[in-house]
Amino acid sequence: MALHTRIFIGLLLGALLGTIGNLQFRGAPWLTWFTDNVAQTVGQVFLRMLFMVVVPLVFTSICLGVASLGDIRRIGRIGTKTLTFFLGTTALAVVLGLVMVNLIRPGDQISPEVRDRLMAEYSSQAGERLIQAEQTSFGIETFTRIVPRNPVEAAANGDMLGLIFFALVFGIALTLMPSERSGPVLKWLEGIGDAVMLMIGFAMKLAPYGVFALIFGVTARFGFDVLRSLALYVVTVLLGLAIHQFGVLTALARVIAGIRPREFLRRIETLMITAFGTSSSNATLPTTIRTATDQFGVPKEVAGFVLPLGATMNMNGTALFEGMTVLFLAQVFGVDLSLGTQVIVVIMSVITSIGVAGVPSGSIPLLVMVLGMVGVPGEGIALVLGVDRILDMSRTVPNVTGDLLTSIYITKSEGLAFNPVGEGGPRTLDPAAEG
Repeated sequence: MALHTRIFIGLLLGALLGTIGNLQFRGAPWLTWFTDNVAQTVGQVFLRMLFMVVVPLVFTSICLGVASLGDIRRIGRIGTKTLTFFLGTTALAVVLGLVMVNLIRPGDQISPEVRDRLMAEYSSQAGERLIQAEQTSFGIETFTRIVPRNPVEAAANGDMLGLIFFALVFGIALTLMPSERSGPVLKWLEGIGDAVMLMIGFAMKLAPYGVFALIFGVTARFGFDVLRSLALYVVTVLLGLAIHQFGVLTALARVIAGIRPREFLRRIETLMITAFGTSSSNATLPTTIRTATDQFGVPKEVAGFVLPLGATMNMNGTALFEGMTVLFLAQVFGVDLSLGTQVIVVIMSVITSIGVAGVPSGSIPLLVMVLGMVGVPGEGIALVLGVDRILDMSRTVPNVTGDLLTSIYITKSEGLAFNPVGEGGPRTLDPAAEG
């Protein structure tokens, strides 16, 4: 049975059994024990195995990708194209989200009684997020912090932007060295990269069980009363994410590379399921790289350069979620946001999505910052914390799909030949065919 089929079965079983447990045995001691000690443990082991390889994978992929690109001018050109595509698709996602919230207006459906109950129920979690937001400074110092004082410390603390910057500079340095000096280092990095890919294979063998455990834990604990209270908001966000994933991104795949939407979605099944189950762009990065190279033939140097950047900087789904949530909470609290203020929401959602940690719920502290900037009470984040997990899982899917699509775009724009055949047949990218 194919891996993506086994993962999908694990996802369905976990959702089904977790939902039954929540409806029939909510609050039962044995269900709480099983969720905390079995499902949580298995899910965390799977996630940790994926997170374990992220740092060496990012470092070796970027170094080898930059070194393989060779020419400094080409690196700059590809980097500019990559960032431009990131920003363009992210801005498109935010605008889509704001249009939908303005049309549907889910915040108008929340009664003051429900609002007060949710605020009381999740006030402690909201307080923790407010503290995180206060500790998260954003401004010119954010760009200063991209340059790490200690790259080892940056890697240990999960500072992916710092690690990526060091890897980029290290890779550029290798391109400027004589081949007889850089060759052994590149061979060493290639060996580490090959070993990491094998380790990813070990982790993916656990994927069906890990995804089952993660989804079971979410659905068994999920507050369905909260879901009913916020149903229109949840449906609006999920609809926006679905339109961006299955409409906008698949249309771009057709325009950019001539890939039919059904074929594109078929080839990224494993990627989408893994992203949904892990709720983390970083944890999904190994799968993203394998999907790009194996399913679409993206050259390794392009995948190694673009995709680690995307896992940290390209958050289509997160930016869409942030924009929609800001307007939703503004509607709940009766704060009328003018068109100019909504433009600020678009800009800040795009900018802050770049700084979002690629881990579950990493966007919440930055979302609180945006709320404060446009005059919406930051404490209002308590209203959405009860349903954030399911939305987090969903927004990770367009996040990683946008990364993958960027790598295909770069391959095409750099003149690396794309050879489409009939739907259902193989499609390959020929990295040797320079335009």
